[in-house]
Amino acid sequence: MIHLSNVEKVYRTDRIETVALSNINVRVEQGEFISIMGPSGSGKSTLLNVIGLLDVPTGGEVTLNGRLITSYGDRSLARVRNEEIGFIFQTFHLINDLSVVDNVEIPLLYRKMSGAERRKRALKALEQVGLSARVHHFPSQLSGGQQQRVAIARAIVGGPRILLADEPTGNLDSQMGDEVMSILKALNSLEQTTVVMVTHDQRQAEKTARIVRLFDGRQVN
Repeated sequence: MIHLSNVEKVYRTDRIETVALSNINVRVEQGEFISIMGPSGSGKSTLLNVIGLLDVPTGGEVTLNGRLITSYGDRSLARVRNEEIGFIFQTFHLINDLSVVDNVEIPLLYRKMSGAERRKRALKALEQVGLSARVHHFPSQLSGGQQQRVAIARAIVGGPRILLADEPTGNLDSQMGDEVMSILKALNSLEQTTVVMVTHDQRQAEKTARIVRLFDGRQVN
């Protein structure tokens, strides 16, 4: 499903060149749940951004469902991100002035879809994460764990085949972190959603099928 071959990412300025990723070779099959681990600055988030088509590699190839994505233009990349990939962030990235259900609808605004259909899908996604009773609340009225569940609902509302999660339990206590992991595992096992998760938490990483480890931008396993 996802194949990175000899991927490199180099950031250049007038005075300095920083190698963020070097010779990365990762294959993720449909329905897998893997985690990416490594110390701070090892390139974990950069790798996730490359997989999620948010960042373009300096070298190598990224293939998604048999398509060579590194040959796509910006408009095509944006369409693939919106239709096939869901993103979950450590800091939730919810809009405080919008209700929970309106936050979840946001990815659907870029599709040709009626308001009624958007609302129907958003309510279903919130039901999946156990927040049916909070649809008209605002983010500031929710706990951290509830906000992360809203973020997961927003990520899955469009029915993506791939979920990318950047430290989804990083800002949560252990109990709320376990709840979030349970939701991700359920999406993986019941919906066959492919999940790639960046984490510092060895305990959570061990709940995934496989761990990819990075050090100084290089793959060490």
